[in-house]
Amino acid sequence: MCMIRILENIEVFMKLPKSDQANGEVLVSILNDVAALSILQQEGWYRIPIQSAPRRWPPAWLAFYQTSVFDDEAYAVRYWGRVTEIEKAKRTDLFPDEPANPKTSKEYYRLRLERLEVLSTPILSHKPRRILFIPTTWKKFQNAHVINDLFDESPLEDHLWEELKKRSLSAELQWELRVEQKLYRLDFALFCANGFVDIETDGDLWHANRSQIPLDNQRDNSIQTIGWHVLRFNSYQIREEMDQTCLPTIHHMVDELGGLSDEILVNPTTYYPKPTGKILMEIDSGAAYNLEV
Repeated sequence: MCMIRILENIEVFMKLPKSDQANGEVLVSILNDVAALSILQQEGWYRIPIQSAPRRWPPAWLAFYQTSVFDDEAYAVRYWGRVTEIEKAKRTDLFPDEPANPKTSKEYYRLRLERLEVLSTPILSHKPRRILFIPTTWKKFQNAHVINDLFDESPLEDHLWEELKKRSLSAELQWELRVEQKLYRLDFALFCANGFVDIETDGDLWHANRSQIPLDNQRDNSIQTIGWHVLRFNSYQIREEMDQTCLPTIHHMVDELGGLSDEILVNPTTYYPKPTGKILMEIDSGAAYNLEV
């Protein structure tokens, strides 16, 4: 057993035993600060604000998604490590030499790693998207090639994602979309030359909770007002009618919208022209909200 150092004025939240790698939960966290990487490399710990901790807690492993500040290493997961201890700490305990600021009294979890590892092949993101946390499994982490392989929301999403990959239908999983003051999370977002597609998987729990239907209708209407097309498939369709219903419908929608395209993300505004060619109005599609720039 490794020695655990208890720091003065810091409450030890959890001491984690060595766990079976196959069953360990992995938490992919954001790394958007060069100084945070230096702390990981030199001191072996990472901080997460207590109020921002994900619902799947605690993690047995941490991995790190690097943002634009890392230049050539940006938009990928390459560093990871096993968590050996989790502590509650105030910012003043973590950074005793830092001048007083609005974050001084903020509370964090400090997660200590056994050591910082480096993946031989980084897990890349096709889009420079913003990511806060991705709770996932050790198996998915081991087998992931791209960021979308990491998401662990439901077996239905997993099944549809595998089928989309087989057919080279590029999609973004768990894509955040802002419509006015509301933030939605799309199961799958497909970006086409002339529009966008939201694919939703409605599982058995959705059918059992009929009160969810009006909320989903309101959500779909809201998304459609800014130019998105919504497709919904239930459990039976995804499990039993993938080739007969789901994929033909998706292919048809993508073809109707001019095929898949990445260029639309650069200019995410949908234009509605008059017959004369002049712009009648323009609507922000919200497509760029989830981009990390």
